[in-house]
Amino acid sequence: MGIRRLIKTSSIMAGTAILSGLLAATAFAADTLGQPTDGAIDLQPAAAPLKHDAIFFHDIILMPIITAITLLVLALLVWIAVRYNRKANPVPAKFSHNTAIEIIWTVVPVLILVFIAFFSFSLLRKYHDMPKPDVVVKATGFQWYWAYDYPELGVEGVESRVLTEEDAKKAGKPYLLGADNALVVPVGKVVHVKVTAFDVIHAFALPAFGLKTDAIPGRLNDTWFKAEKVGTYYGQCSELCGVDHAYMPIEIKVVTDAEFDDYIIKAGGKTKVMLAAEARAAEAQAAADAAKAAADAEAAAASAAVTPAPTDAAATATSAAAAPAATPAAAPAQ
Repeated sequence: MGIRRLIKTSSIMAGTAILSGLLAATAFAADTLGQPTDGAIDLQPAAAPLKHDAIFFHDIILMPIITAITLLVLALLVWIAVRYNRKANPVPAKFSHNTAIEIIWTVVPVLILVFIAFFSFSLLRKYHDMPKPDVVVKATGFQWYWAYDYPELGVEGVESRVLTEEDAKKAGKPYLLGADNALVVPVGKVVHVKVTAFDVIHAFALPAFGLKTDAIPGRLNDTWFKAEKVGTYYGQCSELCGVDHAYMPIEIKVVTDAEFDDYIIKAGGKTKVMLAAEARAAEAQAAADAAKAAADAEAAAASAAVTPAPTDAAATATSAAAAPAATPAAAPAQ
């Protein structure tokens, strides 16, 4: 009777697992890019290279290993419950150790962890080894909003605050994720994000790009992403930072290069094209000034070489002529 009940329970668990898998596939197919989807149970779809690698690590490396270990433990529990229950085994065994089994359950987990570490370190290296950035952004966490700077482009103090429920509805943005000012970045470009905080520890997290970096006062942490598609992507502060922690959304708007340049100009900054033109003009002016200085020095040297040095006699005559005439003595008074 116990075995039948155990088999029935296992069948129910297997059916539940299959149904969960089907529901997961359905939910994944309906996922909305860049924001959470109601009812979904999988990771958000990737929109940047780092997130693709993170999903591969989770779905292809971790989940099969976790599933295999879970099924193995379940099978061992079932086998032990059936084979070594009181009815099937009324006389307990007298041994207490098995060297082979102890070696196996020590070595196999170590090998599994080494296998996981190989892919884990590779993913960490990709996060650390940032490609040459096209845009540098500084994200500063405050209680309780974000401020963005583009230090290389001359744009500072873009404050990003949560929208009210009414304003979010009017703007067509998800409540508690939509912000009044988004972080605007160009599509297909490497964006280097320098993350810090003004007051307490926050965290800059955006699931679609695979980002989660602590924002610590007095310290700059670095992360990067390369958005693959134009669109709007949402995240939040993921560190418990105070009473309004839930009201620190992160909205990143990915636009074309032309739209990004327009945004920078309207924000009072200068595009990279403008900065490059100014740099070229400054270099040309510096080269012209150097050439003029060299020409003046050369002309002065040539003039000095043409003018003959005065002889000693000429110098004496010139000195005598230049000397003032002696004043005659005054006549004696009559």
